[in-house]
Amino acid sequence: MQWLLQDFEDTRKLGDVLTSLGRDVSWHKIIPFVGDLTPRPMIKDPHAVVLFGAYSMWKYAETHQLKPGVFRIAPFLEQSVWHSYLLNGVDAHVMPFGECARLFSGVDTLWFLRPVEDSKEVPGRVMAAQDIAALSARVAALPEEDLPVGSLRADTLVMLTEPQAIDEEWRLWVVEDRVVTYSRYKQAGQVGYAHDIPEDALKFGQKMAQLNSGYAPAYVIDICRTEAGLRIIETNGINAAGFYAAELEPLIYAIEGLGES
Repeated sequence: MQWLLQDFEDTRKLGDVLTSLGRDVSWHKIIPFVGDLTPRPMIKDPHAVVLFGAYSMWKYAETHQLKPGVFRIAPFLEQSVWHSYLLNGVDAHVMPFGECARLFSGVDTLWFLRPVEDSKEVPGRVMAAQDIAALSARVAALPEEDLPVGSLRADTLVMLTEPQAIDEEWRLWVVEDRVVTYSRYKQAGQVGYAHDIPEDALKFGQKMAQLNSGYAPAYVIDICRTEAGLRIIETNGINAAGFYAAELEPLIYAIEGLGES
């Protein structure tokens, strides 16, 4: 398996482990939004290449027909089998981002905002309604030709939900419907990375992966504990997701297994 990596701090963790295992690794910079790589990689076998880094790398993988390349996912909000387990989503307001200026102007509340697609146009976060409205107005006022490819646009579908109180949060890496590694990334509202997870949370994550078998060959699923129990926060593309404190060797072996199959 040939590993093409964007050169930045988090991906260096993966590169160090790959190098220690004697894997074929090359480092690249990415032209923003376009997704081209510099230096241009020398591809040995297009059916044995995987890319990790910015979300836009999927364009390079698709253009050059690299496999397994980048694992793209469908919006988690559209997965009906998960609806009863979602932290946010069942009662989400889904709308083009350009409509937020009209609906939230003058409103004094907080909302969790993220794109419906796993597009990374804006990270999921809690924002004041007035700030959402102001950003929506600025985006809508820009001519289409002034908006970079991959940036937030007036027609970007976003979901907005009321913020929820969360006790702990974990990221789980799923390959072929199996959790292969994990990391805690927040506890009691404070960011803190640790390679640990309670047994019930791990079982919940594995249950969610099996419940939606075939969702994607590989992806990450973020879960949390609330007063109401364990819930799914969201899913993300595995190639562009932060590693936190996950053990990376199991992830590498699992992805290489995908390439072999």
